Amino acid sequence: MDAIIRLQNVVKRYRSAHSFVAALNNFDLEVAQGEFLAVMGPSGTGKTTLLNLIGGLVRADGGRIRVAGAQLDELDQFALSRWRAAHIGFVFQSHYLMPMLTAADNVALPLMLTSLSRAVRREKVTTALERVGLADRASHKPGQLSGGQQQRVGIARALIADAPILLCDEPTAGLDRAMADSILGLLAELSGEGRTVMMVTHDQLSAAFAQRCIQLESPS
Repeated sequence: MDAIIRLQNVVKRYRSAHSFVAALNNFDLEVAQGEFLAVMGPSGTGKTTLLNLIGGLVRADGGRIRVAGAQLDELDQFALSRWRAAHIGFVFQSHYLMPMLTAADNVALPLMLTSLSRAVRREKVTTALERVGLADRASHKPGQLSGGQQQRVGIARALIADAPILLCDEPTAGLDRAMADSILGLLAELSGEGRTVMMVTHDQLSAAFAQRCIQLESPS
C-alpha cells in the first residue's frame, strides 16, 4: 500500500539556554495509508515533535515531509492551515474541550468556519457522536462526562471533517484499563476502515493494538 506519510532526513532543533538541542536528526519514516502506528520512546526523544511536524503545527529545520499528497515544507502558512483542516484530526491527552459547550457543540467546532449549512453540520455531529457511542450524551457538557467519554468527544471532533489521518498524543493516559482498551479498539477499527492512525504512547499494552510500533531514541 502506498505511503500517505513520508519523512526524509528530517531535522528539528529547539533552542536551549546556550545551544540548540536536536529533537529529531536526519529522521526517516514511511507510514502506509490505513496503518495504525504506535510511537514509543523515553521522554525527550521527539515523539510529540514528530506528530506536530506531520500535522503541520511546527516546521522542520531540514529534510522533506510529504503527507497526504502535500509537500509540507513548500506550503505557506495559509495553505498549510487549509491543508491541515482537510487532512488531519488531532486527539490529545488533555481533550481541550470547551467547558461551557455541550458535547455536540464541541464536536461541531471544526465545522464552524465551513460553508456547510446548519442542518448538514448537525447531521455530521450526530453521525460522529454515534460513531464513538455518545449519541445519548450530545447535550452533556464536559464536566458531566467521564474521562473516557471526554476522550471520545475529542475523537468525534477529530472525525468530523473526515480527515484521513488521526494523530493521537497519549490518548489513553489517565484512563482505566477497560476505558483505555475501548478507546484503542475504536482507533484500531478506524484504521481498519482506511484511516491512518499515529499514536504516541508510553504503554506497551496500548501499543499492542497498533499494527506496527517504532521506538524513538535520543538523537545523536
